[in-house]
Amino acid sequence: QVHLTESGGGSVQDGGSLRLSCVASPHIYSGRNMGWFRQRPGLEREGVALVSVDSSYTKYADSVKGRFVVSRDSYKKTVYLQMNDLKPDDTAIYYCVAGGAWELKPSSFSYWGQGTQVTVSS
Repeated sequence: QVHLTESGGGSVQDGGSLRLSCVASPHIYSGRNMGWFRQRPGLEREGVALVSVDSSYTKYADSVKGRFVVSRDSYKKTVYLQMNDLKPDDTAIYYCVAGGAWELKPSSFSYWGQGTQVTVSS
């Protein structure tokens, strides 16, 4: 059973923008913190951004602050990651997550999407 489905990945040039979307099953979306992690080539998964249940709070990794914006739409049961001023170092598989504590640790999250590839070329 698929609970989280990402879309919006692709290839862009240095300085470009992309918006990732993640549609969640209703029972997964409700009452859970949600966010995004990524796995860059040769590295472990790392937290990128979180948004709280009611969108009151957000949290970002230092490497993306000021460039990425996370948001959620309760009507559409969707979480977004707007990525601006992308850099080659942002190249990674991006994963949507749900159901964790308020921390950017992979072990904290129960539900993961299948991932979407983002490639940034110089």
